Amino acid sequence: MKQIIQDIKNGDTILEEVPSPAIKAGHVLIRSTRSLVSLGTERMLIEFGKAGWISKARQQPERVKMVLDKIKTDGLRPTIDTVLNKLAQPIPLGYSNTGVVIGMGKGVTGFQLGDRVASNGHHAEIVSVPQNLVAKVPTNVSDDEAAFTVIGAIGLQGIRLAAPTFGETIVVIGLGLIGQITAQLLKANGCRVIGLDYEADKRELAKNNGIITANPAETDPVKLVQSLTNDIGADAVLITASNKSNDIIAQAANMSRKKGRIVLVGVIGLELNRSDFFEKELSFQVSCSYGPGRYDPAYEQKGSDYPIGYVRWTEKRNFEAVLEAMSSKQLNVLPLITERIPLQNYASVYNNMSGSKSIATILEYAGAEPNNTVTYLNKNFQGRKGIIGIIGAGNFTGASILPALKKNGEQVKMIASANGLSAATLAKKFSIAQATSDYHEILNDKDVDTVFVTTRHAQHADMTIKALKAGKHVFVEKPLALTHEELDAIIETYQQGSTSLSVGFNRRFAPLAQKMKSLLGNVDTPMNIIATMNAGAIPASSWVHDMASGGGRILGEACHFIDLCTFLTGSEVTAVCMNAMGAAPEENTDNASILLRYANGSNAVINYFSNGSKLYDKERLEVYNMERTLVMENWRRLTGYGFKNFSSTSAAQDKGHHEQFSRLMKSIKSGSSPIIPFDELANTTRATIAAIDSLKANRWVAI
Repeated sequence: MKQIIQDIKNGDTILEEVPSPAIKAGHVLIRSTRSLVSLGTERMLIEFGKAGWISKARQQPERVKMVLDKIKTDGLRPTIDTVLNKLAQPIPLGYSNTGVVIGMGKGVTGFQLGDRVASNGHHAEIVSVPQNLVAKVPTNVSDDEAAFTVIGAIGLQGIRLAAPTFGETIVVIGLGLIGQITAQLLKANGCRVIGLDYEADKRELAKNNGIITANPAETDPVKLVQSLTNDIGADAVLITASNKSNDIIAQAANMSRKKGRIVLVGVIGLELNRSDFFEKELSFQVSCSYGPGRYDPAYEQKGSDYPIGYVRWTEKRNFEAVLEAMSSKQLNVLPLITERIPLQNYASVYNNMSGSKSIATILEYAGAEPNNTVTYLNKNFQGRKGIIGIIGAGNFTGASILPALKKNGEQVKMIASANGLSAATLAKKFSIAQATSDYHEILNDKDVDTVFVTTRHAQHADMTIKALKAGKHVFVEKPLALTHEELDAIIETYQQGSTSLSVGFNRRFAPLAQKMKSLLGNVDTPMNIIATMNAGAIPASSWVHDMASGGGRILGEACHFIDLCTFLTGSEVTAVCMNAMGAAPEENTDNASILLRYANGSNAVINYFSNGSKLYDKERLEVYNMERTLVMENWRRLTGYGFKNFSSTSAAQDKGHHEQFSRLMKSIKSGSSPIIPFDELANTTRATIAAIDSLKANRWVAI
């Protein structure tokens, strides 16, 4: 299928051929008939992409600081690689879509195949949208009209925050697409509406709907509002404009009555003058997109609705309200349509967006059939060993795995992602022959003998088992499993097969880890290890924190250092005890200390902290053995104390990815032993899961 994307690195807008998205649980699969171009939002993205490096930096000073901090801790080269990888990820454009339901995932209710629906789907021939972001279209509402649903919900949510009452005077600043719809909905609510905009055609459109309009360049907007309200001022002001000036917020305050309400829906300068707000006790609020539920993973991704008795207007119910307003003719959007463009002629819109006077542009779709797999390169892989298929096309795959495989000259035939776009992007960037949204295509491909599983953590165990049963060698990015039951099932499947299984415990292959092992030697004497992961905080909304899909950061990341301690001690964990920061033990934590007892008497402490400074080393390791000490700092420097012929060494940061994949593929092609013994993989995974058990039980747990 075809989808419009934007290259954030250079601002190019592209109609890309990508696999159709897969049908996912809780999602509705929709064949698009129309989508609406949001000139304001999409113009900002394109202008940002076309801006130079300095301009991009000026627009995002907080990210510049993050980059500078990363350079201090990780070095210049890793930081540059991270930034370039981020910029290489395209942005799918569009968020106001109409189409027909052609598929439904597990758990979806309230829809049937063939239903006409509106959603926040992208500009793509087929979209997959969570059910709480999809609404049925009434029979008397056309596809063209329904394409305005999500944009309309943005205006409606601003209105709900302003809480207008019948007879109030409301000012709408900015009569673009959202402003026009907002003004109409306010009028339908029994309000007197004053619309301000510099462009005559926009004012004329609003005037035709009974809106009082004025040009701020010709008429003082504050004096106009005062004269129309007997010097009382506006009851509320909704700002739907896009302008960097601070004058707009000052004008909004000056035209408001005492205790008036100001709601920002658009994007403006926000240097507030305290006296403007202080004297009138004005309230100011920023509207969040479509309404309650927006950016809440439980609502949007998991389909958990808010009870109507407590949250009357969620984003989905706002969608439905906009559609009802169209159906009852209280909202007339057809005059707002400036042009209708077939999808393939998208460039006529995006190449002239900066100077466009268009109000609303509708993209029309011909009706594509789902196609889960797209071929970009014709290569012959038949009869060759070590042909890779990758399931998962996230940030780590693009930033670490594929660059390492490319450097080592490995052959990747196919890459899969549920949304199709991320797989297509990486396929083109790394010369991968095919991209697919159905990972079973990889499992069934006879040329592929090695499968990499790099999806979200909750999928690792199931996909690993399926790949092993398909007779593939498997590399799974950590963690291997989230529960003891999953691990038991993997062990049983592995023992019944003849292929290899590896886990992404790359730290043991880092040059400094290898140096530490050689310095310590293979003498089976107990040692003490202190490992600190200064992981830093990540947003609470991240999927990693979700125990159902991510398993938490201990299972997802601390396992790295459990494996590293196993590698250095040359022994396996026999017991685990974990304590977390805070009064009551919790299953999900990212501030904890893990104690490990090893079979050979070694003792290890792994500190996993998220509350430390980003300016300090992210990873640090201390090893004490036979009156000798090794200190590793952030995979850049190793210092030895008590060693005869070694004092220190330093190098560019290297966490072992290249070496890991080099050894892995050599072992697969030659049929030699796995790069990490399976017993160690199982022991590390069991110990990591047991750490969570220990926290909940408040005791040591034997392995």
